[in-house]
Amino acid sequence: MTIMKKMSLVTVPNALTFLRALGIPLFIYLALALEADGWAILTLAVGGATDYFDGKIARAWGQESRFGELADPAIDRLYIVATLIVLYLREAIPLWVIVVLVVRDLVLAIATLALTVKSLPPLKVTYLGKAATFNLLYAFPFLLLALNSNWYGTLAYIFGWSFAIWGIALYLFTGVTYLGAAVTSLRKSR
Repeated sequence: MTIMKKMSLVTVPNALTFLRALGIPLFIYLALALEADGWAILTLAVGGATDYFDGKIARAWGQESRFGELADPAIDRLYIVATLIVLYLREAIPLWVIVVLVVRDLVLAIATLALTVKSLPPLKVTYLGKAATFNLLYAFPFLLLALNSNWYGTLAYIFGWSFAIWGIALYLFTGVTYLGAAVTSLRKSR
């Protein structure tokens, strides 16, 4: 790898993406081992903020990269899976939520693999895809906070499930549109 290529990996957006990746094990430790929900929620909030800003900065500063294009959605998926498992283990969500979201991601992973095998470009993340992820990332801290049996736990439950329902619906809808785009791309490559 040339020095120029190495330097193109060292950008503010890529640093934010890397920081977000480091937040995954930290969140798991805080939420499960310590049950330090406030710190766990703060970790999720920082993860959500870095997810927003890495893309904005990359486009604004002309620092879009193949690393960011691949790592950003992969880290989003890892955050979602890790958070779902934590929320399930803490009894904040039912198992069906995990099944629906993981099956969607598995189907798209297979589609992405098929695109890669055919040397086709990866699926482009859409605005609705980002909105789905944001809704889920907003829902998760509220659902964790909803474990408190007081007035703000009740309020968090309402907000958490409101964001979760919208997020799940958008996640499934965008999954269908991404799969359609992958199938169209694969058919054109024949």
